[in-house]
Amino acid sequence: MASHKPRRRRKEDTADHLHRDIVRSNPGKSNSSPQYPLESFLWPAKKSVSQWVTLPLILMVVGLFRWATGFWGYSGFNVPPMHGDFEAQRHWMEITTHLPISQWYFYDLPYWGLDYPPLTAYHSWLLGRIGSIIDPRWFALETSRGFEHQLLKVYMRATVLVSEYLVYIPAAIILNRKLGRMRSVSIWESLVALAAILMQPATILIDHAHFQYNTVMLGFTLASISSMMAGRALWGCVFFVAALCYKQMALYYAPAMFAYLIGICVLPKPNVSRFLGIAFVTVLSFAICFAPLLLGAMYDQSRNTPISTAEDAPSPSLITSLPFSLNEKAWYFPPLLQLAQSIHRIFPFARGLFEDKVANMWCAIHTFHKLHNYPLGQMQRISTVITLVSIWPSTMIISLFPYRELLPWAMASTAWGFFLCSFQVHEKSVLLPLLPMTILLGSERGLGTEMRAWIGWANMLGVWTLFPLLKRDELRMPYGVLTLLWAYLLGLPPTSLSLYFGRQSRKGELKVLTKMLHLAFYAAMIAWHVGEAFVPPPEDKPDLWVVLNVLIGFAGFGVCFLWCSWQLILRSGLMEDYFGVRMRIEAANRKKKQ
Repeated sequence: MASHKPRRRRKEDTADHLHRDIVRSNPGKSNSSPQYPLESFLWPAKKSVSQWVTLPLILMVVGLFRWATGFWGYSGFNVPPMHGDFEAQRHWMEITTHLPISQWYFYDLPYWGLDYPPLTAYHSWLLGRIGSIIDPRWFALETSRGFEHQLLKVYMRATVLVSEYLVYIPAAIILNRKLGRMRSVSIWESLVALAAILMQPATILIDHAHFQYNTVMLGFTLASISSMMAGRALWGCVFFVAALCYKQMALYYAPAMFAYLIGICVLPKPNVSRFLGIAFVTVLSFAICFAPLLLGAMYDQSRNTPISTAEDAPSPSLITSLPFSLNEKAWYFPPLLQLAQSIHRIFPFARGLFEDKVANMWCAIHTFHKLHNYPLGQMQRISTVITLVSIWPSTMIISLFPYRELLPWAMASTAWGFFLCSFQVHEKSVLLPLLPMTILLGSERGLGTEMRAWIGWANMLGVWTLFPLLKRDELRMPYGVLTLLWAYLLGLPPTSLSLYFGRQSRKGELKVLTKMLHLAFYAAMIAWHVGEAFVPPPEDKPDLWVVLNVLIGFAGFGVCFLWCSWQLILRSGLMEDYFGVRMRIEAANRKKKQ
């Protein structure tokens, strides 16, 4: 028998610059010490503990925080008659398990009518089927509306957690490690970044407290980015179509993804076969996602099942606006009607520029100049043009420089552009631009002073703008605990000022203007919380504190958009010629003076 040959251990990274920003060297001592608490917690695992021990421990801890967050209330708890997002998700499980598929997008639209793409509907059907086995009362048609039993809450919370651990968590782990390997980031440093990513407070609060399934869509997006970085563009298209077919908000990333795919098909030379392959797989993926809905409509027609329970239900505008009439008895009419109705529900242009108060451009302008006085169609066109203008630079750069490491930056830039300027933005949509920014903690120097300061500041600002929404759901306590915990773990204000005034700040990575800007926003957020808690608004301005939240958040998000766009430009190499010329001119001037 051949002697056993032990597996060679992976060579540890030797480049000092990779650890220069994540550890602190003490003068006169041979060992380094951690800079911030999250490092301290994982410090014992740096050399002596296998990643296969550390990773499960991280997943267990972040899972416990998610489950503990679920003990609190949720959107619409004890608030009849419409309740909130919890009831919306439960209601979709109710209708998908009891109604023919052709009625899903038509049934009782005023009461939480289904307005997400088909993959959400299929997911609701699966969860509703499983839940009905446990207790049929939870999703009984009509009679279960507003049902708020504690066991139902446990089940619904568990579905969010399991869905996240099946989609989002694996995708985050794979992408985080892939980002590290691209630039030889150590495994231990990647684990620190992963813990920071998975403890992001905004995502936990929206999905596990307020109640939604955003992490499924975000997980498909991360899987798409990971596939693109691995050179598997076709799989990247499949996962991105899955994200789009789960929640239409993934369109925030679509321009960057489309531009990147065009770039790799054209540069360094045109590749027709790659282009055709990407186009075919994308169309096929959409067809597979919509196939059950369309084929189900044809099947229901063959059984003479009515499409809508209401006889006078209006046809979708995409059908009524056609310049010709369609034969309602034809075989193609039911699937065409289903497709038109689903698109009509997924893109609700009739609802206006924004719902509630959200920290984007339109809500900020509306504070001083009422936009509802203008025709809705005109505002739609204006918002579309401004959105396209805002995302144009980043899409052009990623198409001209289709480097894999630039994709998260381009997606962050376009997502911020959509959030700030587009139509029908919700507060919760801030999760989309925050995702590609936060995942960059696992990249080269991602935990360094500059990146940690900017990404941490963006996340703190993002979760702060969600406070009015969370306050309505009585979620102040989990908001405070998770937000301050994340700030503490990463050494961010208000729990620590070491990034701005401590030993880390003396390295010179943070410019004085950056320090002043960040600290001014941190001070404004703290002052706002104090004022909101203790100073009642005037009677004629009952939304004063919410409006101030919108204005401060909009200004900060605008800075985030500019920073991401500028980083994309710098990292693309587009400015190298300019800076090279400037450096040569300065060198020549110094030589003349000598």
